[in-house]
Amino acid sequence: MSKEKTRVDFNAPTSLVERADTIASLLDISRTQLLIDALEDEIDELTGDESFQQRLREAYYTDSIEFEVVESILGTEEAMRMKLLRSSLDRDPPEPELDGTLPTDAEFYDGEKPVWEPADEQDEAGIEQTDG
Repeated sequence: MSKEKTRVDFNAPTSLVERADTIASLLDISRTQLLIDALEDEIDELTGDESFQQRLREAYYTDSIEFEVVESILGTEEAMRMKLLRSSLDRDPPEPELDGTLPTDAEFYDGEKPVWEPADEQDEAGIEQTDG
């Protein structure tokens, strides 16, 4: 994860800022660090949530977000899994090809039908027989 910093300004309710300032003061950290930590915790919690992951997958599979975004949120390993799955979903499945022709119904169903017989030491359920 990049340690590059970006300044972000946002409007927050005064009561929230006051609470953040109080907590930051008690923890002897800056308000900015408190907000960064809280945001990281929230993102970590979201990335572990199955419904969020499903929304992220859907966005990736419908081209709403790029691979790099998925990678930055879920990490390289999970992003690569999604990329491989997506590539397998995007290709046409191979069509089976026959060598020769299929037998007709008459050819296939006519003739003697094999009958299964249990082995010498087994009953019909395939369980070994014992004396006693």
